[in-house]
Amino acid sequence: MSFTNLYYQRTTATPKACYVCYKPTTTCLATINTTDFLYTCPTHLSDPGFASAVGESGNGAAGARKIGLSAEEIAKVKEEWEERQRLKKEKAKEKEKEKEKKEEGDKDEDKKEAGDDVKEKKSSVAAPSPTSGSSTPSTAAHPRYSLHRDFFAMRLAEHRKRRQAAQAKELAPRLPGAPKGNP
Repeated sequence: MSFTNLYYQRTTATPKACYVCYKPTTTCLATINTTDFLYTCPTHLSDPGFASAVGESGNGAAGARKIGLSAEEIAKVKEEWEERQRLKKEKAKEKEKEKEKKEEGDKDEDKKEAGDDVKEKKSSVAAPSPTSGSSTPSTAAHPRYSLHRDFFAMRLAEHRKRRQAAQAKELAPRLPGAPKGNP
């Protein structure tokens, strides 16, 4: 199972050894679904050889300046994107309304067949709302970091070793035993 190189800084209650220097620290970097996490000192987070901060607006604007885009061009693209998103939402609402009309038509036909008593029961049943809350915790307030490629490769290698060890442990009971005879 692979994961992306995007970690969120969290603070823990109990200090554990730093991944780099082994000093106790309460700062932890974790992926969005906590597939991977590592404890690290706050000083290592500012080290570009270990991790780099990933900002939503700061790094995006810096990257645009490196490419040579002006502020007007960026604003134009943002407006176009927002317009497309607004149109998508409107289309989705229209589709929902069409589905509701079809369901109401189906319900009306069912009600006519079932009688007046069933009409009242079906109309009183509330449909679940289509917008449900996200199952992942909100991470907007947590600083985001990207590990240096070598550190990230080490994390991937550790997870691969763990997964392979678990597979070997699962497979071991099914393998035949070693021969016990004399040579």
